[in-house]
Amino acid sequence: MTIPTYDRLFQPLLDAVHSLGGSASISEQEDRVAELLKLSDNDIAEIHRGNRTKFSYRLAWARNYLKRFGILENSTRGVWALTPVGLATRTVDREKVKKYVLSLDRPSDSNQEPAHTKTVETPTSELEEMTWEDELLDTLKQMPPDAFERLCQRVLRESGFIQVEVTGKSGDGGIDGRGVVRIGGLLSFHVIFQCKRYQGSVSSSTVRDFRGAMVGRADKGLIITTGNFTKDSKQEAQRDGAPPIDLIDGEALAQKLKELRIGVDVRSRIIEEVVIDKLFFATL
Repeated sequence: MTIPTYDRLFQPLLDAVHSLGGSASISEQEDRVAELLKLSDNDIAEIHRGNRTKFSYRLAWARNYLKRFGILENSTRGVWALTPVGLATRTVDREKVKKYVLSLDRPSDSNQEPAHTKTVETPTSELEEMTWEDELLDTLKQMPPDAFERLCQRVLRESGFIQVEVTGKSGDGGIDGRGVVRIGGLLSFHVIFQCKRYQGSVSSSTVRDFRGAMVGRADKGLIITTGNFTKDSKQEAQRDGAPPIDLIDGEALAQKLKELRIGVDVRSRIIEEVVIDKLFFATL
């Protein structure tokens, strides 16, 4: 089916957050809304622009509108939750929501204020974050394969991995490197990883092939991509009875580079400005 417009996602999004206990991460929302709407992997993977899918882009606008309407709120940890009004709301009138939110951006000619919310804020926080993420991911996709592998090696080292090695071998079942992660200075796990500069989605067959290559060689697997993962690939990665594989998609990779300040400079002003150091990636 065609991805619904942002306003037709208001109700499925509200239903999804209710069904998830009143709060949810963005990925949980996307999975549940896709399930409610019976969207296929091809539907979900349809690209809007750059690395952003139409589904995630339109759902971001839906979140934005419901937040400004007073139904949703979000924390700095990326968790979205129903407000007291949202908890009491089971159905939403999309035309009423759109009319109210649009009125916030027009000069006010009335002192009247809706009872359920007194907060008026710009609608661009999450969407602005998408802009710098897309710019960063476009930069990563232009890197040579060996440079991208070295970048992933750096990310893993900065994240606490030790003995991180990039193998650089072809025909090795998709294995690009290996490392060891130590927990609490006592337990250690051997991890092999794969780095994929993808424009689209990583399929379940790719995950299966990678698992076949890792069996008997490591405790865990890790796939890092500039793209995203299909619903089936996520399920395959955590399939019961099979060695687990962790997945890092483009959005998570961008956030990790920002967190670690690897090629990404965050300049604090009145608002946060994220600057991509393209020279860093070009000279790896």
